[in-house]
Amino acid sequence: MSAGAPLLNVFDLTLTVPNRTLCAGVSFIVHRGECWVIVGPNGAGKTTLLATLAGLRKPAGGTLQFAGRRLDDWQPRVRAKHLGFLPQDTVDAFPDTALDIALAGRHPHAARWRPEAAEDVEFARAALAAVGMADHAQRNVQTLSGGERRRVAIAMLLAQDPDLMLLDEPTNHLDVAHEVRALDLVSRLARDGRHAVVMALHDLTLAARYATHAVLFGFDGVTAGTASDLLTAERLSALYGQKLVAVDSARGPVFVPA
Repeated sequence: MSAGAPLLNVFDLTLTVPNRTLCAGVSFIVHRGECWVIVGPNGAGKTTLLATLAGLRKPAGGTLQFAGRRLDDWQPRVRAKHLGFLPQDTVDAFPDTALDIALAGRHPHAARWRPEAAEDVEFARAALAAVGMADHAQRNVQTLSGGERRRVAIAMLLAQDPDLMLLDEPTNHLDVAHEVRALDLVSRLARDGRHAVVMALHDLTLAARYATHAVLFGFDGVTAGTASDLLTAERLSALYGQKLVAVDSARGPVFVPA
């Protein structure tokens, strides 16, 4: 589904780190209803790309437009209502409850200097329920397992309810059942036509299962396009420098080393 105006427009993007250019001249457009995956080897620049799309770092060149306006022109609080970012790892420095963490996603929507409204609490509780953590709402988040804390972090993003969700390795620390449930959840949000999802994934089989579009981020260049065109054994083998074979399954290809 690619109806309507672009939600995110990436044009001629260049990203650099000290003594290295990660990519140059990268362009792609994300519409509501789409689920994009970013795949590529460790260190290629996937996290840097996501942080740049979230407005957390400046590109070396090119322009980023969100909902028809330059990303830099959005006031941070207003932008946070519409664009959300889940980093690869989160740190729970204080003994907050799981509900407190989920409620943090409502901060851009809440009136300043006032307690959260009942509606915000309901958003947060619904988000915890969506990731299977409703029964742990009052648990100290520091007492939860790594996988449980990851699900609470996803709940915070769901409670934020942004139009564009940027997720860096959302399945970190999750067991296989919760990997599938989390990706079912975010891909369903994309398919509702109001949201769009862009996420980095290492699991190529899950990437092919959920993606409508893909960004292949390698050391030799970056390619963006439809998932059916890019998530193939031939292209992925070249990207990783490892021969892969695609095995057909009812839910799409399963990629295994040759």
